[in-house]
Amino acid sequence: MSGVQITSDEWILWQSEAWPVVKINATLTFTWLVMALLVVGSWWITRRLTSDTEIPRWQNLLEVLVTGIRDQIRDVSRHDPGPYLPFVGTLFLFIAVANLLSIVPGYVPPTGSLSTTAALATCVFVAVPVFGIASHGVGNYLKRYLQPTPLMLPFNLIGELSRTLALAVRLYGNMMSGAVIAAILISFVPLFIPIVMQVMGLLTGMIQAYIFAVLAMVYIASATKVAK
Repeated sequence: MSGVQITSDEWILWQSEAWPVVKINATLTFTWLVMALLVVGSWWITRRLTSDTEIPRWQNLLEVLVTGIRDQIRDVSRHDPGPYLPFVGTLFLFIAVANLLSIVPGYVPPTGSLSTTAALATCVFVAVPVFGIASHGVGNYLKRYLQPTPLMLPFNLIGELSRTLALAVRLYGNMMSGAVIAAILISFVPLFIPIVMQVMGLLTGMIQAYIFAVLAMVYIASATKVAK
């Protein structure tokens, strides 16, 4: 067999004969799977929420998770975390679950695909001006691109695009590098290395989810703190 590793983008599950450009690859399939798990899991955990002194363990876990995300958002933005919690929390949960599912045989994390990380970074790219305009209005938000002088306009625009690219490449590079290193080590020491690398991969996946969510909040906070 060839030693070339097929990526999830190259793993085609279905392709239209009439329109070859229309196809479903593993990245798209596993992304849908993660989204479905999040939707079903959210419904299942929240279907019987209670305010009693004794609460289900899943509700307790959910409250701890939501409280932790709210505290992180408040620490970064110095604002009420309510408006940002759905977006930032969804980013964190999607990336975290997508990476944690790597323990399932046959599963390929969609975060190891540049198309997925680029899509996530694009969501942040769109969310930054949305939150900024909602906080300060269109005129006051757009003024930031002309500060400290109108000559900085092209550089500020390039900065917006470059940090979006950095978000996508950072997550993609970290996830792919871990998979490549694991494959190399397994080829030399196939007995114990898989277990160690699996544990390290799960830890790295959680760290990357945290970093991505925090950076997204940093970018949003910088837009919502524009002086009027």
